[in-house]
Amino acid sequence: MLRLGTRKLLDRSFTGLGVLSIALLTAALLILLAPMCLRGSGAYVFQGTVEFRRVLLEKFQRGDRDELQRELALVRRARQPVFDALAAFQKELAVMPVAQRRKIKPDFEQVHAAVKELLGPLPGAEVPLMMRGQYGQTRWDRAQVKIRKILFAEDYDFSGGGLGRKVLKPRAATFRGTALEPLFAYVEHHAVAMLAPRWTFYGRFLTDTSHDAHFFGGIGPEALGTLYLTLGAILFAVPMGVIAAIYLVEYARENRLVRLLRICISTLAGVPSIVFGLFGLAFFINTVHLSANKSVLVGALTLGLLILPTIIRASEEALRAVPEAYKQAALSLGAGHWRSVRTVILPAALPGILTGVIISMGRAAGETAPIIFTAAVSVGKPLTLLQTFTQPTPALPWNIYNLCSEHVAVDEIRHVQYGMVFTLVVLVLLLNLAAIIVRARISKGLRT
Repeated sequence: MLRLGTRKLLDRSFTGLGVLSIALLTAALLILLAPMCLRGSGAYVFQGTVEFRRVLLEKFQRGDRDELQRELALVRRARQPVFDALAAFQKELAVMPVAQRRKIKPDFEQVHAAVKELLGPLPGAEVPLMMRGQYGQTRWDRAQVKIRKILFAEDYDFSGGGLGRKVLKPRAATFRGTALEPLFAYVEHHAVAMLAPRWTFYGRFLTDTSHDAHFFGGIGPEALGTLYLTLGAILFAVPMGVIAAIYLVEYARENRLVRLLRICISTLAGVPSIVFGLFGLAFFINTVHLSANKSVLVGALTLGLLILPTIIRASEEALRAVPEAYKQAALSLGAGHWRSVRTVILPAALPGILTGVIISMGRAAGETAPIIFTAAVSVGKPLTLLQTFTQPTPALPWNIYNLCSEHVAVDEIRHVQYGMVFTLVVLVLLLNLAAIIVRARISKGLRT
């Protein structure tokens, strides 16, 4: 037997290790989630320019039209010197010597393009077909990037050898003595007047549809699609998993077949998620023909199969944890086997079963690979409940990957990517919180 002092020392050591582990886990979560939440919240709270308020009014019919017209009148007056300088330099460029024109024209084209990106189409110019070309910068942080692009040209200094280092050269020096020279100082000192940035809370980012491949609007279809897929997977997997666990614990005899089933369940829990996606495509779409192509129904069933092993194992353990006395007491009072399972054992095991459901819910909401082939599309409108049986949907996990890896202007919509990540984390936390509250109430009811 251990001495009392040794036992106390071991107890303190294990307690200290437990506290240290919790502290390290908390620090890791903060390091991981804090930047994500900080940058993700920038999709909801940011400095919106007058162009953002134009988009809200013209595309979403939100805002005060008279106030916006007054604001636009002030902004146009502030922008006019920029347009005048560009027009004057274009005339000057036409009469320049050929050698000087060839040297300076590429820089002017870069400035001209950056001004269009910052302020939108120039007066008298043809309005672009794509929505992203019809407006200037809607966010002040992106506007500042375009302002730097106007003021400075990127170059590389190779004086130190190696690959060189990036340096910024003021463009004003290139256009010294021309009609364009005053433009750079004016843009630097009057950018606020030209764009009228204002702190904005864009709560509709969660519900608005996107326009022009997420350049404008929100992530409403993606959030709704993720909710559909997650709840659909839970509705399919929980009843199947609980019934399977009841059979394995209460009715199945221990033999080779049952042991084989348990091995298969454990193996399925470790199968890569992409395999489930390919199975969903091959079975639900190409064999069973549940839908002609991708659909929320097929994606939810595929995710349900993915989380089914976890729910079965968690439910088995919860059922086994119920004291045998509960079952014996029910049987002794004349209840049949199924009645004792349904009215005594299953309610007592429900908190443990819900723990497995909570874990599975978070996994279903965040999986990307299974829905690539079965449910997810890059863009789409919010679906009604009936449309989920036949139509695919955008979903947060797939669209996060898609925007980060395949979007043609990934830097322009970085705030949307972080906003999606932030929303997905919050959505999973809210779903888990709801399940935890239900579990706590059930546990409290069982205790009383």
